[in-house]
Amino acid sequence: MPGIHSSRYAGPDADDQANNQKLLQALRDVAGPDRAAHFYCAMVFVRHAEDPAPLIATGKWPGRIMEQPQGEGGFGYDPLFWVPGNECSSAQLSPKVKNSLSHRRQALNALTVQMKDEFSN
Repeated sequence: MPGIHSSRYAGPDADDQANNQKLLQALRDVAGPDRAAHFYCAMVFVRHAEDPAPLIATGKWPGRIMEQPQGEGGFGYDPLFWVPGNECSSAQLSPKVKNSLSHRRQALNALTVQMKDEFSN
């Protein structure tokens, strides 16, 4: 959880704070090691509506859900997402560092490689 419904986790009109509070409530009895989480991104390049073989790339950013928010940057679940190796929440990372680590960057990098392979002929 919250999966693909992350922006609406606490309801259709909920804001980031409400979504974060609902997640913390759902994990209130879950110990640190069991609070593993990840951000996931899938990017697809479709050449046309009937494309039989679109290019598909994914990115996965592992971390864990903290017990309370930390940091003022970012958006969404960033204040709750602990980034191993950086020893802080993703809301505490500079935008440059966050963007270099993120699941979106990973997916974009993978899609770029596929596109270069596909269109370099």
